[in-house]
Amino acid sequence: MLRQPLLLISRSENLKTLISSMPVSSGIVNRFVPGESTDSAVEASRQLIDAGLHVTLDFLGEDTNDRQQAEKTVDAYLELLAALSGQGLARNCEVSLKLSALGQALPQDGEKLSLENARTVCHAARNAGTTVTLDMEDHSTSDATLNTLRELRKDFPETGAVVQAYLHRTEADCQDLAYEGSRVRLCKGAYNQPESVAFNDKSEVDKSYVRCLKILMAGQGYPMIATHDPRMIDIAGALATRYTRSQGSYEYQMLYGVRPDEQRRLAEAGEKMRVYIPYGYEWYGYLMRRLAERPGNLTFFLRSLVSKK
Repeated sequence: MLRQPLLLISRSENLKTLISSMPVSSGIVNRFVPGESTDSAVEASRQLIDAGLHVTLDFLGEDTNDRQQAEKTVDAYLELLAALSGQGLARNCEVSLKLSALGQALPQDGEKLSLENARTVCHAARNAGTTVTLDMEDHSTSDATLNTLRELRKDFPETGAVVQAYLHRTEADCQDLAYEGSRVRLCKGAYNQPESVAFNDKSEVDKSYVRCLKILMAGQGYPMIATHDPRMIDIAGALATRYTRSQGSYEYQMLYGVRPDEQRRLAEAGEKMRVYIPYGYEWYGYLMRRLAERPGNLTFFLRSLVSKK
């Protein structure tokens, strides 16, 4: 019931100003977003890497309709990659790109522009010794994103894909992507989608996730299992045994600040565990989406607002 109101207020600059200026609420912001600057992202990465974890970093922003803003996003990634490389962190990090932040939605040549911008980031990532994964967004951009992925993989075959289990199409996409050398992140999906294209019932999403996971684990690619769900983690482990996958031939992924104890447990058990770190000035909308996804997050947030500490 709270999901829609939270998603609506995610666009409120006034509320963002209020929340970010209140010391009592800074804890909830820092829990999910380490900061706005490159330095804050690099320091958060260093701490996780020192704890035996891996990282993917997302410079927050999407739905860019301004060419200059898209260029600023590219520049932010280039700065980040240079910093990671300079501090010897790049081999344990990668970056995640949203094509909408690179200009995909611009009229006339948006797809071409976002492809060229993505190429620039991919080239910088390769030079730094790491890789890029293309995030999946609203279902209306799925085909365009996969087309861009195919183009990028001609020169950068290491580029990762993302698929969303709540979309009806995703089993077929997994079949297409489960080839040798293909890195594929499987998540449940966080955007509001119509029933015509997506499962809206949680149990149906879970069933789809398992079906997709079976395809990826049985395939020749490299599955990236993005979930905080204990059941899905257990199922993934069982499937790894069934398909005789060794640790390191797949990985788990979780969001920064979500189930950190479980992240460490998996890493200590010898699993490759990657943490998705968002950073940048557009943290407010991201934070509201995290609150909308889980009632427990909202409870934590409200407690922080009334806390005197």
